[in-house]
Amino acid sequence: MDQIDNINLESADSFKPPTYFQMTFAQMIRDIKFVGMFVIIMGAINCLSIIGAIIGIPYIFIGLRMRESADQFEIFKMNNDARAMRAGFEFQAKYFRIIKILIIIMIVFMVLGIILFFALLIPMISAMYNFQQYGS
Repeated sequence: MDQIDNINLESADSFKPPTYFQMTFAQMIRDIKFVGMFVIIMGAINCLSIIGAIIGIPYIFIGLRMRESADQFEIFKMNNDARAMRAGFEFQAKYFRIIKILIIIMIVFMVLGIILFFALLIPMISAMYNFQQYGS
């Protein structure tokens, strides 16, 4: 019974409500985890075809980097460990590097597709014009 009487109800670390930054940081971690999982699933679905695997495999790696980044930020939030925050940013840097390469490749393929479209369209229009001219 003496132990109950000696309990200090007034602690030095009183409850402090989370700051706006802490709430935003926690939401960011949840969003990174969701985006990472979504990108992994998209990559797995793309890998169902042989041609899609060319894009699907990098998407899986991108999603893994995002999940690892979120895990490191979670460690930072819990332990205030600067190494975890640095690792989280390094994983995000890898994510952005891979996605930048994929965006550049996508733009190149789009430009090539537009050029191919017009390269095929112009001879078809010319052939139709010649057919109408000589067909009458």
